[in-house]
Amino acid sequence: MTPLVSGEWLSGHLDEVRVVDTRWYLDGRSGRAAYAAGHIPGAVWVDIDTELSDPASEAAGRHPLPAPERFAAALEDAGIAEGTPVVAYDDAGGSIAARLWWLLHVLGEPVSVLDGGLASWPGELTTAIHEVTPVHRTPRSWPEHRFLTADQVADTTAVVLDARTAKRYAQGDPDIDPRPGHVPGAVSAPWADNLGSDNRFLPAVLLRKRFAALVDDRPVVAYCGSGVTACHDLLALALTGRDALALYPGSWSQWGADPSRPTATGPQSQ
Repeated sequence: MTPLVSGEWLSGHLDEVRVVDTRWYLDGRSGRAAYAAGHIPGAVWVDIDTELSDPASEAAGRHPLPAPERFAAALEDAGIAEGTPVVAYDDAGGSIAARLWWLLHVLGEPVSVLDGGLASWPGELTTAIHEVTPVHRTPRSWPEHRFLTADQVADTTAVVLDARTAKRYAQGDPDIDPRPGHVPGAVSAPWADNLGSDNRFLPAVLLRKRFAALVDDRPVVAYCGSGVTACHDLLALALTGRDALALYPGSWSQWGADPSRPTATGPQSQ
């Protein structure tokens, strides 16, 4: 499995992989309803809020890293046994699907994101709910070097990337963010800039050029509003060949909610 697959590839290998619909919407629309209205044949829907995250809280953020037991249970219900190849998709340029990619990737599981998302699927959609036979999975601990706490981010020598929009990086969004600004020293790296006009990932050569202007040879830790779209930057970096990568799951929803944490505002200065 490569980090990205095309719709044509998926169409030819549909019976060899578990397809997972990860659609989720910040504006409150239902991803489950979107799935029910039409999805790739054989796909199962997995919920970012309850299956790919622990319960939200001010102390932990909006999408905390799921406990290994929670994540294993979600995979069991989706019929994903250890070693089962997975293709995740959404309708948002891979910005949601990348969360599942990252969680499986760090466990060494075969997983890809459908490049271009649902729009790149060349076949018909279905409203039939795919019946899944649950499987058994033993929960596996998360590799500690792949996930940083707020304290570790504060002390890290890695390059810290903020995957939110440049506007949110500079001043926040009062409807989403607990307060304005970003982690001091973080570099603005909006996830959407990983995509071309066709809503697919840029070629690796262009991604290397993009990140060469943002990061040096140090390890990278990415965050965003809640630890979801940051995984898009991590996927893009993986496409360039980088592997010293980590996620700050609490992201700004955790950092910004803690008044003891310092914050920086304004556009990036280099």
